[in-house]
Amino acid sequence: MSARNMAPVCPEAGATTNPAVPGSPVGESAGRDRTRLWQRLRRALGIGVDAAASPAGELLPPPPPGPEIEFVGYAEDCRVFGHLVLDGDRLTDVLNEREEYELSDVLAVALADGRGIEVGSMTVRRDELLAVRASGPRGNAGRRSRMRPFPVTLQTGPYTVHGYVHALPGTDPLLHVRRRKPMVPLTEAWIEYAAGSESQRARLGALIVNRELLDWIALSDDEEVRLPDLPAEHKPGPLVKDFTGYIRLGSDFGL
Repeated sequence: MSARNMAPVCPEAGATTNPAVPGSPVGESAGRDRTRLWQRLRRALGIGVDAAASPAGELLPPPPPGPEIEFVGYAEDCRVFGHLVLDGDRLTDVLNEREEYELSDVLAVALADGRGIEVGSMTVRRDELLAVRASGPRGNAGRRSRMRPFPVTLQTGPYTVHGYVHALPGTDPLLHVRRRKPMVPLTEAWIEYAAGSESQRARLGALIVNRELLDWIALSDDEEVRLPDLPAEHKPGPLVKDFTGYIRLGSDFGL
């Protein structure tokens, strides 16, 4: 990976060095104990913990009217598949305007062993999401500016992401990322991560990353970022589910 122009996303005084990327400064997310969604979901369902110590989930209110889109989120310890009611022009706007998102028909798949937990609905917080695959409409065309794509590579938790960030010509794209709202869209993105003992690589198209949780981001080049011939990321099939107690169907939890 090209190491030029590598910069912290949220620089702060006393930033240290990321041992995984020699010479790259670390932003505020590096040392942060990111919330682990898979562990929180298991605790709420009483899986592997004392049931008396696990608080009962509250029923969620009905979702507001609006189109429903597919939702794919990437957390520190799992991937999350479900549906989200889109009550804005585009997904990026909705993710930036709220700090919690109500999902329905949810399947969470652990990165450690591929086991799945399925619930009727749950609430996911923005600080639990490292990235979200973009879906739904692109929004109001009149609001779009003339942007130029800049190739970047970034690391967020266990995921390495390659893609293009869009900024005005003549500007510093990394500075542009730091000054944006928390959820920043990339185009022509693809992802690499470890799931269990296997390495996974998949193309995503558009991906929205949480810049507040990035470990590092660097300018790259087209050769490095160009979308390889990879399968699209997809929701796992029924075989991912563990039928020894991880699956809880038809339940609603206000997580």
